[in-house]
Amino acid sequence: MEPKVSIIMGSTSDLDVMSKAAQLLEEFEIPFEMNALSAHRTPDEVEKFAKGANNRGVKVIIAGAGMAAHLPGVIAAMTPLPVIGVPINASMAGFDSVLSIVQMPPGIPVATVAVNGAMNAAILAVQMMATGDPSLMQKMIDYKQTLKQKIIKANQELAEVKYQFKTN
Repeated sequence: MEPKVSIIMGSTSDLDVMSKAAQLLEEFEIPFEMNALSAHRTPDEVEKFAKGANNRGVKVIIAGAGMAAHLPGVIAAMTPLPVIGVPINASMAGFDSVLSIVQMPPGIPVATVAVNGAMNAAILAVQMMATGDPSLMQKMIDYKQTLKQKIIKANQELAEVKYQFKTN
């Protein structure tokens, strides 16, 4: 089984955040790989990974990093694949990571999700791949319907909550 999505993190200290992407990909039955690579500590390995991902069948790369957070941008500079950056809250409430990931120069885009938003990164990766895969698109449609049903159920439960001045 070849990976379709690659989840990359700056270090294994990011695993708690990035595992949410893995869980979503598991739910959608999408093969993925997970690796720790550092733009600063292992630049040669990052380059080898980024330049070879397309040839290995990877379709989307999810890269999480904190603080200086150069990893997603460095990968994006060396691959034709879409890269989704996940800013990790390692310092400054993750704002330093957001700016490092989102402020890319023209021609080197990195789609960026919320701080610690690895699950949304995986959803975006699935949506990207689903544009060319009708069965995956149907899974995404069903997933979104499930989200809707959760809110409908929550409102039904809230209707049962009683307060003296509550009007609904």
